[in-house]
Amino acid sequence: MRASGVLMPITSLPSAYGIGTMGSAAYQYIDFLAEAGQKYWQILPVCPTSYGDSPYQSFSTFAGNPYLIDLDLLAQKGLLKKEEYQAIDWEGEADRINYGALYQKRYPVLQKAVDRFLQGGPNQGYEDFLTAETSFWLKDYALFMALKDAHGGASWKDWEEDLKIRKAEALEEARQTYQRQMEFWEVIQYFFISQWRVLKAYANGRGIEIIGDLPIYVAADSVDVWSNPRQFQLDGDLNPLEVAGCPPDGFSADGQLWGNPLFDWAYMKEDGYSWWIRRIAHTTSIYDWVRIDHFRGFAGYFAIPYGDTTARGGRWKKGPGIDLFKTIEEKLGKQKIIAEDLGFLDDDVRKMLKESGYPGMRVLEFAFDSRDLGDSSGYLPHNYIPNCIAYTGTHDNEPVNGWMETAPADDVQMAREYLNLTEEEGYSWGMMRGIWSSCADLTIVQAQDLLGLGHEARMNTPSTTGTNWQWRALPGAFSRELAQKLKRCMLLYGRG
Repeated sequence: MRASGVLMPITSLPSAYGIGTMGSAAYQYIDFLAEAGQKYWQILPVCPTSYGDSPYQSFSTFAGNPYLIDLDLLAQKGLLKKEEYQAIDWEGEADRINYGALYQKRYPVLQKAVDRFLQGGPNQGYEDFLTAETSFWLKDYALFMALKDAHGGASWKDWEEDLKIRKAEALEEARQTYQRQMEFWEVIQYFFISQWRVLKAYANGRGIEIIGDLPIYVAADSVDVWSNPRQFQLDGDLNPLEVAGCPPDGFSADGQLWGNPLFDWAYMKEDGYSWWIRRIAHTTSIYDWVRIDHFRGFAGYFAIPYGDTTARGGRWKKGPGIDLFKTIEEKLGKQKIIAEDLGFLDDDVRKMLKESGYPGMRVLEFAFDSRDLGDSSGYLPHNYIPNCIAYTGTHDNEPVNGWMETAPADDVQMAREYLNLTEEEGYSWGMMRGIWSSCADLTIVQAQDLLGLGHEARMNTPSTTGTNWQWRALPGAFSRELAQKLKRCMLLYGRG
């Protein structure tokens, strides 16, 4: 069925408290999508962010981001008083997130809510959450975060040796010492999942399915590596042997050095991919669809020697291929998965994608890129296939208007000619029209393109730090007039 959706991070929703949350603005945004004839809301990973504030570098692949917990909803349940958070200066501009202020000011407010929750007596929903749903990850996560706080935020690799290597006696002593701190992190996760479930049910009730995002790798300083070191390529001191990244290309002469530890695929296969099965099962229970980031890394991954400062010294190594996804399907059944098949593609990647049956991605901005990136013609709408997801751009790309301002003149001219772009229509609307009119079963546009924003609203520039992940929409941006305009386009192109 032909359908359409919008890419809009939860953090980018309007809010009076520094960052977008699962509160009233999220419900209003869902209403906007429904009125606009959309069927999908794509978001970025909702895991807790670590250094750099990237949702792709998290302390846990299973936990939810405490920043997304809505304070007004906690107040409605009697867990907060409005004066405890409404008078706080969150120090952010209306269209920008100040993560430093959030880190300093959000947790003391959440602590008040946790204290009141724990004082309220037994809660069957919470008890079920602790025992049945999260038994395989929550206790380790809560202890990890408590120990990280106790060590001033230091990486687990810098903790005392007995804690670093998870000696049983040291872990038991830590659980007793930091029991109260662990409770805080456990309750926070209960707050998150409780608000998330209500929000997702509301979206589904309005005919909106949520597309989540699963990073292929996990952060080195994460509970995932600390609690499961055997799943990763580590040496005797638990340092990575090699780390993840991308080779040099037309985007970056030095490549991209992500720094994530690499999976020990041989061990994972021997173990029946149990860690991945738990991860996929958890993720598909949270979202309606899951976009797996860097899908090509399962066919072959780029391994960079640990300690290198660029990706130039890396080499390609063979991944698990289709065997992983066949095993997942045998254990969990057919899942709704989207493959982020961007970047350098070879025959192994194409074969794996075809055998999986997952829809891949087509990014319209790539169709006009004249840099040495291989054959870009597959990104032109006349070459799309129905089983794909077409994007104007992703969170790693410029909004269309920003692309028009910063791309090489020849690339922009090709786009103008191919799509008959005009200032009168609006460049972003012309580019969106280009994918809406294609044969792709599903199209996703950035919220920034609907709003006609430019470079100032770019979400992320890969291999850079400082200004990423900060953009927010202004209150009232998603108006009824915009919804009606978008709905007319959906009817015109058979996506309503």
